[in-house]
Amino acid sequence: MPGPRMAWDVERYEASHGYVWDYGAALLDLLAAGPGERVLDVGCGSGQLTSRIAEAGAAVVGIDASPNMIAQARINFPNLTFVLTDAAAYCAEAPFDAVFSNAALHWMKPPEAVAASIARALKTGGRFVAEFGGHGNVEAVAEGLRTCLGITRAAARNPWYFPSIGEYATLLDHAGLEVTAASLFERPTRVEGEGGLRDWLQMFAATFLEGLSAHARESLFVRMETLLSPAMYRDGAWQIDYRRLRVVAKKVA
Repeated sequence: MPGPRMAWDVERYEASHGYVWDYGAALLDLLAAGPGERVLDVGCGSGQLTSRIAEAGAAVVGIDASPNMIAQARINFPNLTFVLTDAAAYCAEAPFDAVFSNAALHWMKPPEAVAASIARALKTGGRFVAEFGGHGNVEAVAEGLRTCLGITRAAARNPWYFPSIGEYATLLDHAGLEVTAASLFERPTRVEGEGGLRDWLQMFAATFLEGLSAHARESLFVRMETLLSPAMYRDGAWQIDYRRLRVVAKKVA
């Protein structure tokens, strides 16, 4: 079953969380898109990396399930093509040479349907290059939410999918995608200011906050800050415990 849906605050995303696409820029080197290629950007957000792919000379299509993100992407980059669609249901008009995805696949459930859709979009021999939250991603934050909300309540509100290398490689293999490289690595991510954790929670953990009164939200923020600050707050910033899964694969069938 699909998990909880995020209602994205695009203004907050672009104003305070540019590290999402800044870190993703390194992934573009692995993609190595070139002139004449067709590239699909899955979970394109407000389009910053989609634009970078286009600058390499590729014909790129960005897709996202968030109306807010797609609307902003069209404003940011009016000459590019952005499609509002669920990645699991996307049907390409013509096959792509490559599929790219940065910091998005951990939001997409069921992951098996997303992998099948990606495989359908690719030419045989086409490549898939992605990075997203892997096993153990934001585990300290997640544990704090379980403590504050209770295990059952937190699990019901959890929108995330953080697989291991083995789990995701097997899933891709079943979809007809052969993994040629994969790594799982720590990437602590700095969020500036004393209020950085609560800003991050409002941006990326909004489903956990749904239905809470203003007082209950404030109480949760204060408790989370108390729980996590000894390990995660230093030098005027929060270090969110990101753990990323990077994968390169090719379509074999």
